[in-house]
Amino acid sequence: MTAPLHIIEPTLVDATGHCFSFLNSLCRVSGEYPITVWCAHGVAVPFPGNVTLKRFFHRRIRRLQAWWLYRTLLLQPGRLFISTAGRSDLFLLDFASRNAIIPGKVFLYVHWFRASPAKERQLARLAARQPEITILAPTESVCAVFRAAGFRHTQHVPYPISPTAEAPTLDDTQTFRHVLFAGAARHDKGLAEVVSFVDLLSKSNRNVPISLQTSAQHYNKMDESTAASLLRLEAIGYPLLTRYSDTLGHADYSALFRGAICLQLYSRSDFADRISGVTLDALSNGSPIVTLSGTWMARIVNEFEAGLVVEEPAPDVVLDAVLKLIANYQHYHRRALQAGRDLQRRNNANLLFQAITT
Repeated sequence: MTAPLHIIEPTLVDATGHCFSFLNSLCRVSGEYPITVWCAHGVAVPFPGNVTLKRFFHRRIRRLQAWWLYRTLLLQPGRLFISTAGRSDLFLLDFASRNAIIPGKVFLYVHWFRASPAKERQLARLAARQPEITILAPTESVCAVFRAAGFRHTQHVPYPISPTAEAPTLDDTQTFRHVLFAGAARHDKGLAEVVSFVDLLSKSNRNVPISLQTSAQHYNKMDESTAASLLRLEAIGYPLLTRYSDTLGHADYSALFRGAICLQLYSRSDFADRISGVTLDALSNGSPIVTLSGTWMARIVNEFEAGLVVEEPAPDVVLDAVLKLIANYQHYHRRALQAGRDLQRRNNANLLFQAITT
């Protein structure tokens, strides 16, 4: 009998953001493998495959709940996969375990890690206590930090891309439709800069449609800066602005990228080597990207010539890039589709599924 896989994702609250797309990609390739997803209380999202949804976590006590869940599952058959992991999960696992965790029992996917000497010393102590925990990461730079700390089972596994229903094909009739800011509204994703861009469009009487997803991130949290940006957006009153404040289903979300130019003015300090699921989704659907230099997104855009990289997020600089893409939309649409095809192979979710089940 196949041992079950327990996926722990307290931040999964709905179908927005990277949590859902990440797990949806993984479940799509799992076949009949028995999977239990432990998620936030009240979640009502469907997953393909042989998946049982456990609506478990409450925001205010989720750390305590995670400790109890780890302690319980470590004593049961099956594997644990913490799909958005950090240092706190390593501490909780160590605290929850009665003994050293056995090999092949626990897998952590660490999306990114901001290293410091103090954090590295903490990791070294944890690695000495729990050397058999498996660390998976989407970039070699994150892997290097954990290998140096002593986690000997550390492996680079590409971030799983959302599979397309069929291989993307070039649409010779596809023209520019709108500029798009996709995903949950967050300060580190350049929301303030996008609002400034909308303000410039309004003041310069530009006839450029723009669509923004403005749903909050996990547990409907919204920091003060993000809330202020959204209030400013409302005050601008740009007539060609469309806002999507509610959660979109997968088909409606994917449709946003049709004829789009995707704005990803993400923070350099936060995304220098941090993967963006929106980038993968945009390119899979043929949407060229405008992004900032010095980011992971910029390296992808430059590799495939699937958009334009700007040195600063000033509104006039962003507008100049957008207008260049509009003027040659078919070319960049074609480059984005090719990038999407290559990334569908490079970031196939089967790679992650095999890493945690074999």
